[in-house]
Amino acid sequence: MNDTLYIEQTGEGSPLVLLHGWAMHGGVFALLVERLRERHRLFVVDLPGHGRSRDSAVPLAPEACVEAIAARVPRAPWCGWSLGGLIALHAAATRPDVVPGLAMLCASPRFVRGDGWRYGMSPEVFRDFAAGLRNDYRGTLDRFIALEAFGSDDARGELRTLRAEVFSRGEPAAHVLADGLELLETADLRDALSKLAVPSLWIAGRRDRLVDPRAMREAADAAPDAAFAVVEHGGHAPFLTHADEVAALLDGFLQGLPA
Repeated sequence: MNDTLYIEQTGEGSPLVLLHGWAMHGGVFALLVERLRERHRLFVVDLPGHGRSRDSAVPLAPEACVEAIAARVPRAPWCGWSLGGLIALHAAATRPDVVPGLAMLCASPRFVRGDGWRYGMSPEVFRDFAAGLRNDYRGTLDRFIALEAFGSDDARGELRTLRAEVFSRGEPAAHVLADGLELLETADLRDALSKLAVPSLWIAGRRDRLVDPRAMREAADAAPDAAFAVVEHGGHAPFLTHADEVAALLDGFLQGLPA
């Protein structure tokens, strides 16, 4: 065990940190990296317990992850997909001096509905997945991946890619997957939105069945300097099926940030 994270650096130009979602790793961004690397220096993180950070002792919690990542990357905007969005949002909210911009990719400040949050998932869904991890580890992961792909206009291709990626850097640590589900179920960063001191971009997939586009629009409306965009035919992982569109949205956002 160690207290470091695997962070792959590639590309030339202005920096950008990329954070993946639950059960995945930085390799899932390969198509997006391919489109951004000529203009941006990318820092692609494997979160604790995932990919090549499988043996990291860093807790899968927003503050611990932000502290570990910020110590290893330069001042840069952060882009978080799904669970990675919670980490990125916490970074931008607590360290605006080192995270000058935030891109949320199919991610919201709260993933479950309740307490006035209308468009989240049912808490029971996360509890079912948590129970499934104990009884049928691989089957539960496959169910979650299928839910990620569902709704996309290329659901079959997206599902195939996600299935190929999930174990390509080894199996994620089971206890960390449980921690991740608990984080998705319990995290509520809505209070951070009105206090965000950096520009933000919220990219939703119109057909996303995990993070409702309406939740992302509501979050963007609550942030002071935010833009909202929708990938019309995208599901929960639009960077797999619409990489050119997602890359163009990120490019435009990054170019508009203050130097």
